[in-house]
Amino acid sequence: MKRSGTADLPLHYGHVPLWLADRMSKLGFAIVETIAMEFSTSEVISKLSNPFWFQSFGAVMGMDWHSSGITTSVLGALKKSVNPHSKELGIYICGGKGKHSMLTPQELLFVGEKTGLDGNDLANCSRLTAKVDNTAIQDGFQLYQHNFIVDNKGQWAVIQQGMNPNSKTARRYHWHSQDLKSFINEPHTFIYGENQGPILNLTAGTAEKSRAGILELSKESPTKIMKEMQHLSMPSHHDVRIEDVNMKRLGAMLWATHENKPEDFEDLLLLKGMGPRALQSLALVSEIIYGTPTRFEDPARFSFAHGGKDGHPFPVPLKIYDETITTLQRAINRAKIGNSDKVDAIRKLSEISRNAEEGFTPNTNFDALIQKERNESHLYGGKTIFGEAKPPKNKPANPGNQLELF
Repeated sequence: MKRSGTADLPLHYGHVPLWLADRMSKLGFAIVETIAMEFSTSEVISKLSNPFWFQSFGAVMGMDWHSSGITTSVLGALKKSVNPHSKELGIYICGGKGKHSMLTPQELLFVGEKTGLDGNDLANCSRLTAKVDNTAIQDGFQLYQHNFIVDNKGQWAVIQQGMNPNSKTARRYHWHSQDLKSFINEPHTFIYGENQGPILNLTAGTAEKSRAGILELSKESPTKIMKEMQHLSMPSHHDVRIEDVNMKRLGAMLWATHENKPEDFEDLLLLKGMGPRALQSLALVSEIIYGTPTRFEDPARFSFAHGGKDGHPFPVPLKIYDETITTLQRAINRAKIGNSDKVDAIRKLSEISRNAEEGFTPNTNFDALIQKERNESHLYGGKTIFGEAKPPKNKPANPGNQLELF
């Protein structure tokens, strides 16, 4: 089995504004398409089953970096953009939130007809994963979202989320077919939610005797409390703080993209013309595509690509967001006709950022970095759910000077 554990997801309400939802669909599709093209559809499935990657994915698209809303918004955006291209891409996204989750088995039967996969088996897997997380794991969370993502080879991931109204937290559950040997014996790749203390987990390996007792219709409740999985606690605070990010990784990326011009790196000549701020966003998108699992332990770092719709850490820079989408789409289109040079350049951008980390020592001017982004937000079409970013009333002390920040 892959890593398992629990982490906090504060409940956030409200809707995603249309100006962000449309961009999330475009960027999400471009990222998924690039991963499928550069690696495989199985890699897309694998990444989606990793909760750290998934949270980082949502953050790089301008969603609230730590909230439960990422689950609904990201999967909704992907379903909208990926499914019209499912035949050529080889990836199908089923299910959704509320009543849409109930349609998942029917949608999977349709996928079976289209692909030749066993739709009945996929639908059964969908039902079983929901049953396990809603019934076999009695942790106080009731499912309200269920998404089943499958490729044309039969590899699948399930991402579903439950809500605990008492604690006002959400818990997200991740499944991955690759390592699944049993639905009732430690099946999860990850459980993502706040640590609520001991829970009754009838899927744990140590629960075999309890399961056997239940199958024998024993009237006795299991007396053994199953050991809880390791947990990662996402903070309840809305703002991004210095303890939420890996400062060395963030600082090195900012230095590499702001203090060097593309002509300084032979591999990046095809990105010449992009400003430092656009390179910053593209570098984080590049890491989402090419980064290894250990690179996603601090999802908040990826909010420094396109900010957050609520203004944390800063307003969404629409001009930069659009430039990221356009650059990635052009690279994909060139690669489709045999010219992979721009895709290679985007990959190299994340490599350059990683290489810059060696021997790099950041300072602690984290608040100054965020303030700089906010001061300059209006230059990049910054926007939040509250409106457009305005120029600062007081002129910033060192505009554009990244070296004094990292």
